[in-house]
Amino acid sequence: MEINLKYLKEIKELYKERKDKILKRLLEFKKNFNKDENFIFGELCFCILTPQSKAEQADLSIKKLKENNLLFNGSINDIKPFLKGVRFYNKKAEYIIKARDFFKKNGIIRIKDKINKEDIKKTREYLIKNIKGIGYKEASHFLRNIGFFDFAILDRHILDILKKLNVIKINGSLSKKKYLEIEEKFREFSNKIKIPMAHLDLLFWSIKTNKIFK
Repeated sequence: MEINLKYLKEIKELYKERKDKILKRLLEFKKNFNKDENFIFGELCFCILTPQSKAEQADLSIKKLKENNLLFNGSINDIKPFLKGVRFYNKKAEYIIKARDFFKKNGIIRIKDKINKEDIKKTREYLIKNIKGIGYKEASHFLRNIGFFDFAILDRHILDILKKLNVIKINGSLSKKKYLEIEEKFREFSNKIKIPMAHLDLLFWSIKTNKIFK
């Protein structure tokens, strides 16, 4: 497929306009890994909440749980009412509890020592294997939000723009094989136009939502 050059030109113009804001947000993500374990766990839970839900609502739910001291200590029934703004909140409350139990040792949440900085790909696979509610998109999102920019976060916004650019052609849901294939095509496209994939991710998301969020 030939790249849609007209749309690519628009993308590059928007990147020039928004590059400083994108760099600022990515620097914030880099700094996040130095924050405490509870913050890191909150980011994981945020990513558990995002599927088929608005990111802002997922973020608000996590903030409310923290304010009420429930994210780290609340029961499933304590947590559920605060998730009603996100889809499948009953299941997602269960996933939060399971993730908390998995990472809590002697009453303390420990996630950082499970993150292998030397092999972040292995870390992504570890998260997908062990944490309910975390697939390739969610694991990539979580790792990006704590400063690891190696992967693509293939949500509908990103996929729509990649399709419009003629980088990919896809219908239906993403299997593991399909996800990794598209991620590689996205990476190749990023290298070709000399704009980092993490920058493009935030740019594409901002095109669809008018926000550079997380």
